[in-house]
Amino acid sequence: MISKKHWSPGSEVSVQGVKRRDSGGWLVSGVLAPRGICPDCGLHSRRRHGWRQRRLQDLPAHGDKVTIALWVCRWRCLASTCPRRTFSDYTSSIARPFARRTSRADDIVGHLGHATGGRPAERLLRRLGVGVSNDTVLRHLKQRAESAVPPPTVIGIDDWSWRKSQTYGTIIVDLERQTVIDILPDRSVESCASWLRQHPEIEVISRDRCGAYAKAARQGAPQALQVADRFHLVQNLRQAIEEQMNMHGRATGRALLSDAENISTANHLLRSRLAHRKSREEIFRNIHALRDQGLSCSEIGRRTGFPRRSVAKWLNSDSPPDRRRAALKPTSPWYFEGLLADLWKQGIRSGQELLIEIQRHGYEGSLSHLQRLLAGWRRDEQTALAGPTDTPLPLVPVRDPQTGHAISPVVAAALCIKPRRKLTAYQAQKVDALKAGSPSFATMRSLAMRFQCILRGDQSAPLDAWIDLAIETGIPPIMRFSRTLHRDIEAVRNAIELPWSNGQAEGQINRLKTLKRAMYGRAGPELLRARMLPLRHTN
Repeated sequence: MISKKHWSPGSEVSVQGVKRRDSGGWLVSGVLAPRGICPDCGLHSRRRHGWRQRRLQDLPAHGDKVTIALWVCRWRCLASTCPRRTFSDYTSSIARPFARRTSRADDIVGHLGHATGGRPAERLLRRLGVGVSNDTVLRHLKQRAESAVPPPTVIGIDDWSWRKSQTYGTIIVDLERQTVIDILPDRSVESCASWLRQHPEIEVISRDRCGAYAKAARQGAPQALQVADRFHLVQNLRQAIEEQMNMHGRATGRALLSDAENISTANHLLRSRLAHRKSREEIFRNIHALRDQGLSCSEIGRRTGFPRRSVAKWLNSDSPPDRRRAALKPTSPWYFEGLLADLWKQGIRSGQELLIEIQRHGYEGSLSHLQRLLAGWRRDEQTALAGPTDTPLPLVPVRDPQTGHAISPVVAAALCIKPRRKLTAYQAQKVDALKAGSPSFATMRSLAMRFQCILRGDQSAPLDAWIDLAIETGIPPIMRFSRTLHRDIEAVRNAIELPWSNGQAEGQINRLKTLKRAMYGRAGPELLRARMLPLRHTN
């Protein structure tokens, strides 16, 4: 049997009665124990001014709503110097001033709002017997998120996308406590530097290779050590290797022309187009020949490397489908090619002057787009003046020893940075083929293995020798990568010697994206911050 004390919202409340309401739910009448201590002067008063009733929503009972009708005594302050004339007994353990729910009911609302959001929390609370709207849940969540967090000393900064490739925000993570500190609505240098100035206690800042955050750290927290993220360092090295392997030809894994034809077609644009057309016709004949043998579209796709839908499309046509070029628009400078050619012949070569002329005729594009067109014309003129020159042949793509397909630059770059002990037998054969067919790959793999050993060590002294060795290789992408390392040398050294990285920030960004999508992308930075902060910070 439930006694009256079980209905009490706190030890200071004496329950007078419990009854069932006609409209549903329970009504609990209670009286707060009188104290009569003035909150301003602290003087005890024995003179009552009256009574007032507070109606508070409490935790549900038996799935029904519970309302507390709490009588609170009001007193007169007898101190003549006290500015407060009357006061009520303080009920902070039961409910906050002007609150409509008890503190323990507020905790449930806060927990559900933090975990699920506005509308899901509203639906769950109604099922539990606590009628709260989604606006109330979100307002309660945002108010609690304003609580101060412990001052951080080691932080990680990274960006995340509001809309991919358009707008970005900034997330700041306490790497020691592994919690989110703040969410910024953009990733500008000014806003990030302003936030850092408000936290002079920061000693270490972990970041990616983004120059904006490096500049913000120098402006807002010059006393802090900057640490480059080790994952992004390896990723940048992999991209440099991929760029170099692209010079071996575009590897699609499905070319039917011989290597000699592929190399010769790369020399001249006209021959390349003719060879491409020839290749498409040969692919078209081979696909129909395989279909005549009774093979399915899926089997033909596996043998040729084309998607099944493309195979079905080619089988339904009588000739290789031509690629249709989109119609030119006023946003493209090629739309005004005739006008530009006449002005070019007249001696007008300045991009700004040509931009003004074609804008008068309706050009809607940018100057950079126009400059790309003019750069090609300038190269043609220089080539004509210099006379015929021998164009170096592109490198031969390295073939897979088992399938015979060309190894793509992406796969080659991934294998280049993977240690031998982690390679499968098939991957080891690819690495050996790449080493034999590409001397630059063997050099880059040796550099990559040495670079990863330096990153995993605790000493940054070998880094300078590695940068010098990378520059001496003469491989342009590797040389550019080594120069960027030299420009950010202090942050790279700290990444080697210190244990901090941006892994925590990357994980928190995944959580932020999940919350943002669960709220259908309608949450602003204030609500995202309230839900990203840990629950103990919002208490």
